[in-house]
Amino acid sequence: MSEPRTIHIGHSPDPDDAFMFHALTTGLLDTPGFCFKHVLLDIESLNHAALQRTYEVSAISIHSYPDVAADYALMNCGASMGEGYGPMVVARPGTSLDSARNSSIAIPGLKTSAHLALKLAWGAVEVTEVSFDEIIPRVKAGEFVSGVIIHEGQLTYAEHGLECLLDLGIWWQERTDGLPLPLGGNIIRRDLGEELMEQFTAWVARSIEHSLAYPKEALEFARQWGRGIDEQTNSRFVQMYVNQRTLDYGPDGRESVRRFLREGQKAGMVDEEFSTDGIVFIGAQMIESE
Repeated sequence: MSEPRTIHIGHSPDPDDAFMFHALTTGLLDTPGFCFKHVLLDIESLNHAALQRTYEVSAISIHSYPDVAADYALMNCGASMGEGYGPMVVARPGTSLDSARNSSIAIPGLKTSAHLALKLAWGAVEVTEVSFDEIIPRVKAGEFVSGVIIHEGQLTYAEHGLECLLDLGIWWQERTDGLPLPLGGNIIRRDLGEELMEQFTAWVARSIEHSLAYPKEALEFARQWGRGIDEQTNSRFVQMYVNQRTLDYGPDGRESVRRFLREGQKAGMVDEEFSTDGIVFIGAQMIESE
């Protein structure tokens, strides 16, 4: 009997990604002929790894997807969408919007969706790349006037004495008459072939369904990557980004991805040759035909 083939899944070291991949990467699902190993890296490192085609399956910033679309397709499941919430510009109390906009803003990576959303909202502001988990302490210490926070920092920034100047999820929702803000997605390498791309996407969807159906075990697993957050905050954060939208972008979610990237093209931050209308979401056809 041959050894199962190992498939690597790259994802962020944060609770929502760990939660959705719990069943798949711990062997709770039957995946004949394959085993899945998760590789944890910050989202900007995953964006760069995708350029090298490093992992068969990976989380990626939607902003970064056009750069790798020739080698990867977007899965219809595994999305992180901000439903009236999202990355936030935070600062110390009393900081004015003008002060923040006229100083270099700490961001978690040039190819992150947080960066694209910031530039769409505030225009050509100056930015500095900072590791996502250093932004809050460096803003708090006064090294930066403001910073764009992602992951569980969206729930804990006030505990560090910071205030929110702009919630980019609210901003996008108001700009688009209610669309969710597309932040991250799952991609799958095209050289696996259509059959395996569909199969692996179905398994990822089953893993998400399993965690949603049996959340206690998956939440405990996920909290390992919460950087010290308590059980309640962990649960709240996971529910923000792993829900029915994670199982299926939905027609409005898919349209929001296309619109976000089209606006990025107008701003000169996304390749203007990329066809947003040509994006195919693996697994979406199956859902739409049911």
